[in-house]
Amino acid sequence: MHKGLLRQPFSMAACSLRDAARPAAHPAARVYSARPMSTPPAAPAVPQPAAAAPVWPGLALASAGAIAFSGKAIVAKLMYRHGVDAVQVLFFRMLIALPLFMLLAWWAGRGKPALSRRDWGTVGLLGFTGYYLASFLDFIGLQYISASLERLILYLNPTIVLLIGWLVYRRRVSGKQALALAVGYAGVALVFGRELSFEGPRAALGAGLVFASAVSYAVYLVLSGEAVRRLGSARLSGLASSVACLLCIAQFFVLKPVAALQVPDAVLWMSLLNATVCTVAPVLMVMMAIERIGASMASQVGMIGPMSTLAMGVLILDEPFTPWLAVGTGLVLGGVWLLTRWRQ
Repeated sequence: MHKGLLRQPFSMAACSLRDAARPAAHPAARVYSARPMSTPPAAPAVPQPAAAAPVWPGLALASAGAIAFSGKAIVAKLMYRHGVDAVQVLFFRMLIALPLFMLLAWWAGRGKPALSRRDWGTVGLLGFTGYYLASFLDFIGLQYISASLERLILYLNPTIVLLIGWLVYRRRVSGKQALALAVGYAGVALVFGRELSFEGPRAALGAGLVFASAVSYAVYLVLSGEAVRRLGSARLSGLASSVACLLCIAQFFVLKPVAALQVPDAVLWMSLLNATVCTVAPVLMVMMAIERIGASMASQVGMIGPMSTLAMGVLILDEPFTPWLAVGTGLVLGGVWLLTRWRQ
């Protein structure tokens, strides 16, 4: 799940809150009519502006969500060491996450109109492109490349959205945006070229699959705008993720024999970690962060994701840390930061 999963606040506005916030008539207005004209009324208290909400809870939630979601690749790579493949990893992850996403969809849809046939079609399409296909391609690609390169490719997602807008909707790309794109892709090319020299065609296959995953999720982002406004981000995420879970579960029984359900206990425990801490929890944390600090700031805080994947890859997976990786990561982060800034 990329982030996006993430890519969505919980809204709780209601008429009763607006009524409660409307100031009542000051008591002095009632006292004044009972006083002699020679006695001036007491001066009404000057309302004090409400204190601004602290920013640090939103920053903490956005940071924790980015780090937790980045751990998905690390956990998957550890599971591969026990002889399982991407289909099995996805099956156990989605099997555990399914009831949690269904609960999220139910909670976010309380008191709201039922989905129409058109809404269900949209949910099905977005669940297929944004969560099922993107996850499937990502987990297969992870079998061939390092977790650090995988995270850098996925982090190019905003640039892919921009390119889709240019190719499909003929939206203009400014010179500054083109420069930001060049910087970001130069960073990925640097890391990919270094990994290609060691892994050969395997690295090319893995990078291609992960990039296709990023494209699939970018398509979801482009198509989901109207559905988010109509259904709400939390409800849409819960429903679309539930669809993806069902597709991954069905895929397992189509591609694998029943005997493939027998896996080491370590795989089951890591699947529980992957489904909760690295899949469902980041969705909730990022949505709550956006509610507090806004989507722009939350996306900038998300830049900690590739850095955390790099650190966990070195410390947990013993992946090599090279100057090429450091420079490439810096270029990708810089390119996405520039694109975010110049698009605003």
